[in-house]
Amino acid sequence: MSATTALYLRRRVVNVVALVLSCATALFGLFFLGWILWTLVAKGMAGIDWNLFTRMTPPPMQEGGLANAFFGSAVMCVMAIAIGTPLGIAAGTWLAEYGNARKAGTVVRFVNDILLSAPSIVLGLFVYTLYVMQTGGNFSAFAGALSLAFIVLPVVVRTTDEMLRLVPVQMREAALSLGIPQWKVIVQVLYRSASAGIVTGVLLALARISGETAPLLFTAFGNQYWSTHVFQPMASVPVVMNQFAASPYESWQVLAWAGALVLTVFVLLVSLAARALLLRNRISHD
Repeated sequence: MSATTALYLRRRVVNVVALVLSCATALFGLFFLGWILWTLVAKGMAGIDWNLFTRMTPPPMQEGGLANAFFGSAVMCVMAIAIGTPLGIAAGTWLAEYGNARKAGTVVRFVNDILLSAPSIVLGLFVYTLYVMQTGGNFSAFAGALSLAFIVLPVVVRTTDEMLRLVPVQMREAALSLGIPQWKVIVQVLYRSASAGIVTGVLLALARISGETAPLLFTAFGNQYWSTHVFQPMASVPVVMNQFAASPYESWQVLAWAGALVLTVFVLLVSLAARALLLRNRISHD
């Protein structure tokens, strides 16, 4: 057997072994993912009914629903997106258009990466110290939204920065050559080209914050009753799930599984919408 043939056989063996291990690892992960989803659906469907969306969180051993928790989660997520998205787009625009070649831009990107990977409980404690404690220990939906906005912010900054830098330089040069001001080039040319990617980043940030529990434990706290006052404690689905799942009451556990199923479906739909939007934009550009 020649040296070339031996090398070829060795490479084929290594390739087959690597392929088998890769497939086995993928199947291993998919098996547990399927197991988790099957358990979630099997246990969560038992609590899916009209009462889940129309009644308040109940006392122990009584019937009820999660209407106030769904409302509270929606309010805090919308407020967090409203706070974090404009700041994130503005910061991402500065990074891509003004701070790309500056040392300050490198520092801001580094800090944003740290914030992007920071544990959510740390952000919750940060807002608890700087806002909740400074207002006399007043837990509120606004404080919860503020902590969630710190999670939204780095995601939108990173997405806006990357999407704007993907816009061809020729588009900038063509617009500037016509005498259009820089700010108008950004708003009317660059934002239009990068809008699908930026919106995708916002949707992914929404999907991420919708299931956050730790920041809300230190900020929004929770409320068993219906509340529309954003400067008072407000219920949320993740916090209620955390409380009910650890309880010894079967009725609470059923509601926790149902809330987890609804939350999972919501995250799935938002993620699919983000991918569909990005794919549609890619096809239109092609």
